[in-house]
Amino acid sequence: MQTRPTLVIGATGKTGSRVASTLDQKGIPVRRGSRSAAIPFDWDRPETWNAALDGAASAYVTYFPDIAIPGAVEKVEALAAAAKAAGVEHLVMLTGRGEHHARLGEDVIRASGVDYTIVRAAWFAQNFSEGYLRDPVLDGVLPMPGGDILEPIIDIDDIADVAVAALTEDGHRGELYEVTGPRLLSFAQMAAELGAATGHPVRHIPISFEEFRAGVAEAAGPFIADVFEAIARETLDGRNAHVTDGVERALGRKPRDFAEFAAKAARAGAWSTAA
Repeated sequence: MQTRPTLVIGATGKTGSRVASTLDQKGIPVRRGSRSAAIPFDWDRPETWNAALDGAASAYVTYFPDIAIPGAVEKVEALAAAAKAAGVEHLVMLTGRGEHHARLGEDVIRASGVDYTIVRAAWFAQNFSEGYLRDPVLDGVLPMPGGDILEPIIDIDDIADVAVAALTEDGHRGELYEVTGPRLLSFAQMAAELGAATGHPVRHIPISFEEFRAGVAEAAGPFIADVFEAIARETLDGRNAHVTDGVERALGRKPRDFAEFAAKAARAGAWSTAA
């Protein structure tokens, strides 16, 4: 039984919260890395890193809101060096599929001298139920750029399952798991699936990248909007329009379908006005 804790960076985020909860359920000691934690971790305060890493056997590494933020790759490189110095044995890093800065982040983890696993993920299904697109879905619309581009959108529960397997099982070190859902969907098809799950019509509204940026800016501010617009322009160009076997290789099962995600989220009240 593992006695040294696993540091989960971003433990209050979409994937980190799931990883930390699952590790808890497995009886694995967890150190939740967040600004408000008992032992705080803050990407913008490197002086917090050593205490968070001290004594940890492994770490789940995510960068909020995205590694495309200026200076993020350099911080990941510095964190990896601090992890090595602290005796951390394994880093499991979440990155984004098709993103230039994500590849740079992967490279610094590979070069760190610490055992690693890379989980490179497609777009998150939970962006529609827990993120900035939840309110538009409630309003019956899905305003997204990219036209008819196809995306193998993934359920975050699958990402968390892959990360936990990598953190707790043998055979995952040195692996790159590019994880997607089981099928390609256009945003119009995603809207139809969301409508079927919620019980009210949801329609895709094709918008420009400039309009996408304006919507994100209203919800999250102009700095985040600039980053998200750049990522959308980079990734919604067809480069990711194919499925991969990362979930199956890591877990021995197929990934969850988007329709399954939407039905489960609806049952849980994700789109209830009382939520």
